[in-house]
Amino acid sequence: MGTPDLNAAASRMDAADIQHFYSSRSWIEGSALEQLEQVASLQGMQKLAAFPDLHPGKYGPVGCAMLSSNLYPQLISNDIGCGMSLFVLDLPSRKIKIDKSANQLAKLDQTASNAAKQNTNHLEANGLSATLHPGTLGTIGGGNHFCELQMVDHIENSDLATKAGLDSHQSCLLVHSGSRSLGTEVFASILQKQALTEAEANTYMALHDQAVRWAKLNRQLIAERAASLLRCDCKLISDSPHNLVEVIENMDGSRSFLHRKGAAKADMVFAPLAGSRDALSYLVHPTGRDDNALASLAHGAGRKYNRSSMHGRITRKRSVRDALIHTSFGGRVICEDSQLLIEEAPQAYKDAGHVLKDLTDLHLIEPVMSFKPLVTFKKSSSVSSSKKSFNSKHRRYKR
Repeated sequence: MGTPDLNAAASRMDAADIQHFYSSRSWIEGSALEQLEQVASLQGMQKLAAFPDLHPGKYGPVGCAMLSSNLYPQLISNDIGCGMSLFVLDLPSRKIKIDKSANQLAKLDQTASNAAKQNTNHLEANGLSATLHPGTLGTIGGGNHFCELQMVDHIENSDLATKAGLDSHQSCLLVHSGSRSLGTEVFASILQKQALTEAEANTYMALHDQAVRWAKLNRQLIAERAASLLRCDCKLISDSPHNLVEVIENMDGSRSFLHRKGAAKADMVFAPLAGSRDALSYLVHPTGRDDNALASLAHGAGRKYNRSSMHGRITRKRSVRDALIHTSFGGRVICEDSQLLIEEAPQAYKDAGHVLKDLTDLHLIEPVMSFKPLVTFKKSSSVSSSKKSFNSKHRRYKR
């Protein structure tokens, strides 16, 4: 057990089998396929499932599930328990005023910073230590994390939509976040280890499971605070983590470890499938028909271009960059970090509709409904003068 160096992964004649759950319409970067093959050659690796959102990551491919007799924490990395939660609001979509909602959701960071005392109570109420990183609980973080106000766009399966408690007149919140500073701390404790003893592996899994619970609570609090700003209540429809390890007890008494990196748990009734901030997102019903998929699914569109390359792909013209806080759906994006706004531009992502079609054609899912983005919150507090909003005339959407 240990943390793999993929560049030094030895070739194995009996490399694990890789199942590709995508079609030729899904654009997959060559380096992601190379990483996938390197992981397949790791000691103890048994089976891999790759999905249409597959793309290269820092320690291994993102958008895949990996079953192994060895535990490899580095394949999960620091954001342990990261996932997406979909909540329905008791706020009819017809009553939503986008500008007003954007102004309210722009206060989300402020509500989190004022909630340290409440956070200790929330931690204890959920069986977690009150000292377990209360300062970052209820915060979204950077990268591709977000809280998005959505409205139902189209219902594909009315029976399943009814089962989910959703209809065509409702609005929802989709929250994407993880374990924040807690996950970073857990990962740092094992990052430099080339191998884990059984005792160390057990310790890691205990800390890992704690971080997964913390991450779920984090998404819940983000949604509750966002709903409060919108003067409504929220109800959870689906919580689907996509960065985690599950321990599988085998019939012979041995253990296997199912690593999911950017691959949503599919052993549930419903799972969200996120698009970019200027694309539809979806609610799907996993069918569980193919065991080779390792009870997993694509978690979203997946990156097409890495973050650094986006600075060369987005023109420096102010009009083009200003447009990044608007969407083709008439929605708004709240983000005062101009670099993050560019790195997470819609152009950086694949077509979520293609991901949905691949999963549907392969009978891994049944589409339930689609959602239109109205307000996407990413970050409203400037962390340095160099990262302040470059579009002051639209600051009312991003305070």
